[in-house]
Amino acid sequence: MSEETKKAPAIRFQGFTDDWEQRKLGELASFSKGAGYTKGDLTATGKPIILYGRLYTKYETVIENVDTFVDEKEKSVISTGNEVIVPASGETSEDISRASVVAKPGIILGGDLNVIKPNTEIVPSFLALTISNGRQQKELSKKAQGKSVVHLHNSDLKEVDLVYPHKEEQTKIGTFFKHLDDTIALHQRMSDKQKELKANLLQMMFPRNGEKIPEVRLAGFAEDWSQRTLEDISDKVTEKNKAREFTETLTNSAEYGIISQSDYFDKDISNINNIDGYYVVRPDDFVYNPRISNFAPVGPIKRNNLNRIGIMSPLYYVFRPKRVDHTFLEKYFETSYWHIFMKMNGDSGARADRFAIKDTILKEMPIPYPIKEEQVKIGIFFNQLDKSIVLHQEKIAHLKVLKSTLLNKMFI
Repeated sequence: MSEETKKAPAIRFQGFTDDWEQRKLGELASFSKGAGYTKGDLTATGKPIILYGRLYTKYETVIENVDTFVDEKEKSVISTGNEVIVPASGETSEDISRASVVAKPGIILGGDLNVIKPNTEIVPSFLALTISNGRQQKELSKKAQGKSVVHLHNSDLKEVDLVYPHKEEQTKIGTFFKHLDDTIALHQRMSDKQKELKANLLQMMFPRNGEKIPEVRLAGFAEDWSQRTLEDISDKVTEKNKAREFTETLTNSAEYGIISQSDYFDKDISNINNIDGYYVVRPDDFVYNPRISNFAPVGPIKRNNLNRIGIMSPLYYVFRPKRVDHTFLEKYFETSYWHIFMKMNGDSGARADRFAIKDTILKEMPIPYPIKEEQVKIGIFFNQLDKSIVLHQEKIAHLKVLKSTLLNKMFI
C-alpha cells in the first residue's frame, strides 16, 4: 500500500488495528481569529496573553503557562480552554504550519492567530501534533501565500485532509508526546540550573581582584593565594608552520572553543598558500582571539582540547602553560575577572569588532595562583560539573532525535 493510500501509521500502540479515518478539518472543528494586540501592548502584569510570535520563539505542543501580559481591551478574544492555535503569518511557508493547544481558559488570544475549536471527535493535542508534522504540515506549507511575509488563513485550514484514529488512540498519542516533551523540558531545566550554578561558582571560587582568598573554597585549603603574571606561567608560541607540515586550520570561537575552521564556517577560510606563516597550535595550548562578541566582550581565551595539532592565524596570541594546572587556568579564563585587566590596558582599536592590546602588555596579566594541589582540585571539580552538563545536553539531543523519528512514524 502506498504512502498516499495507507490508513495506518508505521508505528502504533498495542491494541489498535483499525484504519484511520480521513475528513476535511472544516467538518470537524469551528474556526475563528484572535484579535487586537501586538508586542507593543505587553505589560509587566495584567491579563495573560499569547501572541503569534510565541509559536516561533517558544514553541510548545501544549501551552500550559503564559508569562506575557497586557491590559485587557474590549472585544478581546479569550480562550475557553483546549483551543488549537495556528499562526496566521510568518517568515517562511515551512515555518508557518505549526499548532499549539491552549490548555487553560482565561487567556487572551492575540491578533494574527487562527483559532480552531475541534469537536468531540478530535483530541486537541493530537490535532496540534498532526498539523505541525507530516502530510498535513506539507499541505499547509503549500497553501501559505506571500513573499516577504507568508499568510495562512482559516479557509486554508478548513481544507486540510485530516487523517485520524479513534479518540482513545488520539489520546494515547497526545499523552505520549506530552510525556516526551516534559522529559526534554526536565533535562533542559536541569542543564540550565547547572550552567547557572557553574557561572556563580566560577565567580566565587576565584578571588575577586585585589583579594587573596576566594569566597567559596574546597575543603582542606586555607593558605592565601599568591599571584603570577601570564608570562610567569606560560611561554608565547612562535613556532610557524614553515614546512606546511600541518594543514588543519583552527579557529577560536567564544561559544564553542577551539574548533576546526571547516566545522565553524562550513569551509576553510585560510589560503593554503599562506599557511606557512600560521602558528602551530598543539594540544593544551591556549589561544587569545581579539575578536569581540556578546559571549566575549574583550575576546575569548580558550584551550585546545581537540587532542590534535592544528594551525592558527598570526592574528591570534598563542601561549603554552608551564608551572600551572592546565584545567585550573582554563576555568579561570571562563570567569570575567581577567576582563578588568584587559579593559584597563587595551581598547577596541580601529575596528569595533576587535580588541587591541599589545603582546607585551598581555603578558603582564595577573593570574591568581593557589598551591598546585588546590589548582588541581578546582580543575577536577569544574570538569565534573561540565561532564554533568554535557550528559544532560546529550540526553536532550537524543530525545529530540527520538521525538522527530516517532513524529514521522506515528502520523499519516
